[in-house]
Amino acid sequence: MNIDSPTGSNILSLRSLWKEAFGDSDEFLDSFFSTAYSEKRCRCITDQSDVLSALYWFDCVADGEKVAYIYAVATLESQRGKGLCAMLMKNTHEHLCKLGYVGAILVPGSVKLFDFYEKLGYKICSKVKNFESCASDEKIEFSKIDAYGFATLRRKFLPENSVVQENENISFLETMNDFYKGEDFLMVAKKRGDTLHCAELLGNSDRAAAIVNSFACKNGFFRTPGDETPFSMYISLDNNLKNMPSYFGLAFD
Repeated sequence: MNIDSPTGSNILSLRSLWKEAFGDSDEFLDSFFSTAYSEKRCRCITDQSDVLSALYWFDCVADGEKVAYIYAVATLESQRGKGLCAMLMKNTHEHLCKLGYVGAILVPGSVKLFDFYEKLGYKICSKVKNFESCASDEKIEFSKIDAYGFATLRRKFLPENSVVQENENISFLETMNDFYKGEDFLMVAKKRGDTLHCAELLGNSDRAAAIVNSFACKNGFFRTPGDETPFSMYISLDNNLKNMPSYFGLAFD
């Protein structure tokens, strides 16, 4: 077995692993590999040409320093229970440290994974508030904005000591969502039928019910900064926990 960055010959095997682990469509994978994938931001364990375990990351910034958002960690079902994921994570941490990253952040895909990542050295660094809102009778003005406009405004709306996600983060996010700004809020959202799904609402969350009505939806699901639900975990790669960010909001789930 070998741990390294992938090559072009590994793409089909990477996609096969992803589909087995997460069940995403070819359309979703096409979006990821065309907008966010880079061989330089992927590590995998291979056995000859077969990918047994893999992960990816996005470049982020926290407190002016490079941070990696680790994403889509997966191991073939037939290879689980052998410690491959822990081995891959350890190797990736060492690799990231050599590249100048001060830390890594991730969003566990289930409650039980919080314990798994804690054993690898991760600590919960941010929480969010998830809530549902029915449409009110009020309508509110807002406008759709482009990715550049969203990234620029988001810096102004982010809570103090937040992770800044731009570049390939926003390019990939744009394949799944739209960006909107209002007088006192900023949001990432997508209408599906008569339901609004808001991946992030920054600013005045009291606008939620009016936002739902303005989209001609019956209800909406929102994620905002908060202190209710553990969301992301962080590991310092330079042994300086003072760098731990307090908010990470955009998970590509």
